[in-house]
Amino acid sequence: MAWRVHDPRSGQDLLLVLPRQQPVDTAALNAWLDRARRAGRLSHPHLAHVVEVGEQERWPFVAYDAAFGPLLSERSRRRDGDAPADVARWIAQAAQGLAYAHDAGATHHDIQPFLIQLSEAGSVRLMGLEVAWGLEADIAGAAGERQASRAAAEQDVMALALVMHGLLAGAPALEEPDIGAALARLAPLGRELIRLPWDLPRPVPDVLRAIANRATDRQPRQRYRSARTLARALEGWLENDQEQGGKAHEQLIARVRQIGALPALPGAASRAARLALMEREHTEELAQVVLHDPAMTLELLRAVNSAQVRGSQVSGNGPVLTVRRSIAMIGLQGVRRAAHGLRDWPGPLDAEGARALERAVGKAMRAARLAQSLRPAGYDGEVVALVALMQNLGRLVAHYHFPDEMRQVLRLMQPGPGAREGEAEDPGLSELAAGFAVLGTEVEGMGIAVARWWGMDDAVLHMIRRLPLDTPVRHPDTDDDVIRTVGSAANEAVDALALPPERQQAALERVVQRYVRVLGISLRDLTAALQASASYASALGHEDDDE
Repeated sequence: MAWRVHDPRSGQDLLLVLPRQQPVDTAALNAWLDRARRAGRLSHPHLAHVVEVGEQERWPFVAYDAAFGPLLSERSRRRDGDAPADVARWIAQAAQGLAYAHDAGATHHDIQPFLIQLSEAGSVRLMGLEVAWGLEADIAGAAGERQASRAAAEQDVMALALVMHGLLAGAPALEEPDIGAALARLAPLGRELIRLPWDLPRPVPDVLRAIANRATDRQPRQRYRSARTLARALEGWLENDQEQGGKAHEQLIARVRQIGALPALPGAASRAARLALMEREHTEELAQVVLHDPAMTLELLRAVNSAQVRGSQVSGNGPVLTVRRSIAMIGLQGVRRAAHGLRDWPGPLDAEGARALERAVGKAMRAARLAQSLRPAGYDGEVVALVALMQNLGRLVAHYHFPDEMRQVLRLMQPGPGAREGEAEDPGLSELAAGFAVLGTEVEGMGIAVARWWGMDDAVLHMIRRLPLDTPVRHPDTDDDVIRTVGSAANEAVDALALPPERQQAALERVVQRYVRVLGISLRDLTAALQASASYASALGHEDDDE
């Protein structure tokens, strides 16, 4: 319960927050007061300041200053929903405060819209930490304090997600204004399904919709398990919407500076370094070795496309997109320096992360080989291959620098069983939505951020962004568009092969239907090209090993 009161002693308007039920006895009352006082000592910009902890006629209470602003339930009574960006900002701030409390060992147990204060400047503060504590003490004694605290923290995150759902939809989830009662109707206790409807008066952007729906997913394992991950996803969406990637891109660039974009494949870097000592006429042979290692390939492209090199050697000639030209520009000594600068495989990754990155590298290199086979006559095969490879740059760097997050992204993209027995399979999220839900930005955008930092110009950034899957493929206007289209077709075909066997043929037929008018490919052409690319990709990480 929450009450607005006036304290005649101090002349101050206060908000009193009380538990739903009185403690059963004096010992329970004293335990409640002790826990509430400890929680009240926490200080965070998004936790409300406690004025007093006390009890009146055996009713314990916590008093908060009412001057900060109205309650979220008072401020937000729009039946058309609040502005999505405002909601994301409010919930992100509340989640930040909640994460701080959880780290300190305090939980809330009963988050409600009327326990969130909102200032005129749009800042929120969460009230009521530990006020609902009581019955949980008995549970903790039986199951263990740590396990009970973790479960309570996850319930807090889910409750905050239901608050967000109601704000975006303009109505409480399940038409139940009591968040606690709504929680009891969701898994694992209940069987209700909560997703944002599509026919909302105020449209919710797809990425924010994905975040909100993941937060209330019917499968507990798919939800945000901590307040910090929910806050990070919302902050990432807000920053990406306003600043093109925000903190996620900053963190990625910092890690790329420290350990490079990718680790060298086993044996490839040392072999390239040895070849770099040979005479200049072996440049073509060296180029072929480099092309078998994405880390080495990308490092050379980075080196020659930097502002300093391009400004002094290729000014006005556009970006460099072949390894042959890169070697000619930086020389064999430059190749040797690049090879020695790479981290050995698999860098800081553990065994599971290394396997995931190896699979991603294998798919990317197979797409590069396939793109060469699909390209129209007259186009440089190496340029086409490298663009197809760089269309996977976001996936590759995310697997290397954010392995845990990418595992979550891939898990969210997997289809799941229907909500109820007999219902159709629930499709997984798109990569775009899953990336925003976990990383706070699109996976492909990670690659764009790295390429931009390397000095690639707008033409390259355009080519390495795949064609959208939800729009028809139109006839290319320029050579750059042709190269982008070929790379997109190759990557979509390789992605189709990652599906379960029973779905691969239909997926490949869809690829052909999308590109037949533009590239003139048939299913037979695509199948033959895929078979040819398989032997190339299967040698990944082995043919370059030292004997």
